[in-house]
Amino acid sequence: MADSAIMIACAHGTNNADGQGRINALRAGIAALRPGLTVLEAYVDVQGPELPDVVAGLPAGARAVVVPLLLTVGYHVQVDIAEAVASRPNTFAAAPLGPDPRLAKLLDERLGELPEGWGIVLAAAGSSRPEAAEQVEVLAADLAVRRSEPVLAAYGASARPSVSEAVAVLKDKGAAGVAVASYLLAPGYFHDQLAKAGADRVSAPLLPSTLLAELALEHFDAALTAAPPAVPGS
Repeated sequence: MADSAIMIACAHGTNNADGQGRINALRAGIAALRPGLTVLEAYVDVQGPELPDVVAGLPAGARAVVVPLLLTVGYHVQVDIAEAVASRPNTFAAAPLGPDPRLAKLLDERLGELPEGWGIVLAAAGSSRPEAAEQVEVLAADLAVRRSEPVLAAYGASARPSVSEAVAVLKDKGAAGVAVASYLLAPGYFHDQLAKAGADRVSAPLLPSTLLAELALEHFDAALTAAPPAVPGS
């Protein structure tokens, strides 16, 4: 049964108090949607408890799934989480929360109606892993289906174009204004940088939204369904 397994809801981590509160509220929302499910806190950077310590402290024999509270694959998913999962039997990794067409719908709602002739920059945190950019491009295409404005994907770090570069590209092409769609979960360093990118409007982060809790539970269940049988006595 999925409810007998433990979820480790693993976020990136931030020093921003509002961002911390929204991630904590996301975990609480997950637990509220699945009464009886144990939802543990963990992080891959900035904050504690650190993911390897949480995995090491799991009860013997318990099945657990690390659910990345992250929007794309990247180093933290492919290395940090993968290594933590590999360190213990009966421990599995779920997919990150995105991309998903429902996130495009949420981004559309966050943007609202824009003046005629504007363009949109879909701003993700960024990763050196090309798979992450590919997933952001998928989300940008999903958003473009919902919008009349041109949509250009951009990144806060580690990938190109940067958000400021993408804003400049759209303005050079004649956009009357540019709105940044914040493909970020919560306030923090990357969201703060969006205000400095030269755009005319920046949307709010994705949280709070019940959708993110629903996606976390869907990915938790999918990981358990795909997992091999429990290793007895481990």
